Amino acid sequence: ELPMMAGQTARFRIATDATVDTAGQLGAGGARTWTLAASLPGDRDVTSTLLAPTGAWWAASFPTASYAARLSIDSDLLGVMRLDASGLALLGVVSPEAGVTRTELSYDPPVPLLPTPLGPSAAWTTTATVNGVALGVVSFYSERYVARVDAVGTMTTPFGPFPVRRIATDLTRTVGAAITTKRTFGFAAECYGTVATISSQDYETASEFTSAAEVWRLIP
Repeated sequence: ELPMMAGQTARFRIATDATVDTAGQLGAGGARTWTLAASLPGDRDVTSTLLAPTGAWWAASFPTASYAARLSIDSDLLGVMRLDASGLALLGVVSPEAGVTRTELSYDPPVPLLPTPLGPSAAWTTTATVNGVALGVVSFYSERYVARVDAVGTMTTPFGPFPVRRIATDLTRTVGAAITTKRTFGFAAECYGTVATISSQDYETASEFTSAAEVWRLIP
């Protein structure tokens, strides 16, 4: 269902601070259709490569890692991922290079991103302790992920249309007394993984929103 492995590449068209329609159109039987095929202001085409742990400076800290991948267009930080029979999970976040200003954060427990099998009513909640160093500074905080498949339908990207399940994830990050919230919609297609992602601005409260911090969609 999720054929990702180290060394694979995919191309995404990415916009930041974009206006989008996360609700899409509701059709017969409750299925929805969304389209992100059109251009958005500030679009950039980016090749994303799944990086092998072998030889990476962070490999010893994440012995079960399958690969690492970029998390955001506005940051070079990498998410360290594990892919196994239970699905895809986030193990930690690292900087591309080691050194005194490195980032090396681990999640306990790992955060499920795409559990398998992914049923049409799947839901899961994870509260993870995050610890390590961020930009060389010792860090310790918590993140709570409330995720669910909240819609099923078709997502049209510049690559083409995909039957998808939409995963809505609400993140609450607590650092001392500071709390940050964010909502993300991931559109998962069998045999492709996530073909589109829409991330809200911080502190978004609407269940469907129009102001996106980042919009990723698969391109040929």
